Amino acid sequence: MRLVLWDVDGTLVDTAGHGWRAFGEAFEQLFGRAPEGLVPLAGRTDHEIALSILERNGVEGAEAHLPRMWDALADALTGRQERFAREGRALPGAVEALEALDRRTDVLQSLLTGNIAANAVTKLAAFGLERLVDFDIGGFGSDHGVRSELVEIACRRASQKHGVALTASDAVLVGDTPLDIAAARAAGARAVAVATGPHPIDELQGADAVLADLTDTASEEAAVTA
Repeated sequence: MRLVLWDVDGTLVDTAGHGWRAFGEAFEQLFGRAPEGLVPLAGRTDHEIALSILERNGVEGAEAHLPRMWDALADALTGRQERFAREGRALPGAVEALEALDRRTDVLQSLLTGNIAANAVTKLAAFGLERLVDFDIGGFGSDHGVRSELVEIACRRASQKHGVALTASDAVLVGDTPLDIAAARAAGARAVAVATGPHPIDELQGADAVLADLTDTASEEAAVTA
């Protein structure tokens, strides 16, 4: 049994920048002012991003503010869902790739994403992709701040729900950044990279397989089930 764990932003969907804007709105809702400065987003967990924003803006005891930050962030993104559904898109081939794996009896598929769980659902639902992944067995930015640790979390959830013994060696991470590859390597999982985010193919060569995009469903399916 393979556990295929998809990244969200830049791999399956493009939310046209509304994810970052939601962080700004969440911060302003909690602290009554707009945050100053930008922090890197690609490949990082919401836990890392939120702490960076809070610390950069002089918020003391940043970790203690995270539960409220998650609530505000979820509310902010939900409020933007119709807009990013219009302005963003499911990336080419994403629907077909998910559907192809959904038909297989030897594959479970979920997410391994820096997004908090609520926002992962919101982003996929905006483009009709939520029906094709099992959110119960994923790993999310609200679970842990270190991306590689999410692999063990996802494997444990999948094992418990489906009554199978899954370890990191059974998992495949599909993502669009070197940080996705590094997380797979650190956890002992297979890494499949797609050059649909901010990094070109030559920056993704540490993966077990590298695809230009998801439009060749047969190649994608072969890459994740190898």
